[in-house]
Amino acid sequence: MATTSTVLSPPIEPMLAKVADELPNGEGFLFEPKWDGFRAIVFRKAGEVVIQSRDLRPLDRYFPELAKALGELLPRGCVIDGEIVVATGGGLDFDALQQRLHPAASRVARLAQETPASFIAFDLIAAGGKSVMALPQSERRTRLEQLLGSVRPPVYLTPMTQDRATAADWLVRFEGAGLDGVMAKPADAPYQPGKRAMFKIKHARTADCVVAGFRWYKETRDAVGSLLLGLYNDAGVLQHVGVTSAFTMEMRRQLADELEHLRKNAMQDHPWKDWATAAAGDADRMPGAKSRWSAGKDLSWEPVRPERVCEVKYDHLQGDRFRHATQFLRWREDKQPADCRYDQLEVTTPFELARVFGAGKK
Repeated sequence: MATTSTVLSPPIEPMLAKVADELPNGEGFLFEPKWDGFRAIVFRKAGEVVIQSRDLRPLDRYFPELAKALGELLPRGCVIDGEIVVATGGGLDFDALQQRLHPAASRVARLAQETPASFIAFDLIAAGGKSVMALPQSERRTRLEQLLGSVRPPVYLTPMTQDRATAADWLVRFEGAGLDGVMAKPADAPYQPGKRAMFKIKHARTADCVVAGFRWYKETRDAVGSLLLGLYNDAGVLQHVGVTSAFTMEMRRQLADELEHLRKNAMQDHPWKDWATAAAGDADRMPGAKSRWSAGKDLSWEPVRPERVCEVKYDHLQGDRFRHATQFLRWREDKQPADCRYDQLEVTTPFELARVFGAGKK
């Protein structure tokens, strides 16, 4: 078991999850909603709150209103794993959450008022100044419920069920509130920093997309790093909807060869040609735009004539884009680019976020 001084001092690597295609069968699992926000570990020390990100960086300065609330609502000597989210009347708003990571203190202060964040607690790492990482998940959950039994917003305790059928229902219904799937945690497992010791079950759907560009793989010029995907909206405009990038090295080189002939005169009538000279930070999210998340990476892109269609697997949309990178499935030579429209995508039924929190209560 970790010592008290170690567990109360950041950084601690969060426990991670493996992707699973379906909810596990059998007993011995705790099921929870998968929140779509920023993973965070909160350290409540005497007179101090430290909010640590998944990549071990401090988040305190970006969420001053949340740090203040955590200091008031959490007991001293606890360390809690959870998720930072921005909740609105329409569900979770990941776009608004991303905007909170701003370098200007004045803007941070303004956004703290306009789009205040919440913290969803889902695991206990320490309580009363002592580590509980060696305890099984089920016992940590019981202690977390005791610790946060009377907690108030903006701090919440995530719902939990041990019933697989209920979890399957959550997987369907909670997406309408902006949630990302369901977590399955082995009830007898200890907290294992940095280990993929639990399971995440996410929504999986397919879509036919236009390939309108690509990025090179790292420093190469003979291997594709990612394909830039597009879908046509109701006005017939090709919108940049996301990327697909998980390829073997052999496939990366093969894609470079296959797309070579489509690079000729590609920019001449390209629907995204205005982005070639646009600056990062323009209103539209561009294929080549840098962001706070790119960490200086070269995100320049190579246009191709939008004549080829591929089928990808995706989890869900965030606004008019895929929330995460998609998985390439196959080329669709039988599909025309003009047929790749938003109206092929499944529409999610809205669900009230408040009902998510009530779902885990008896």
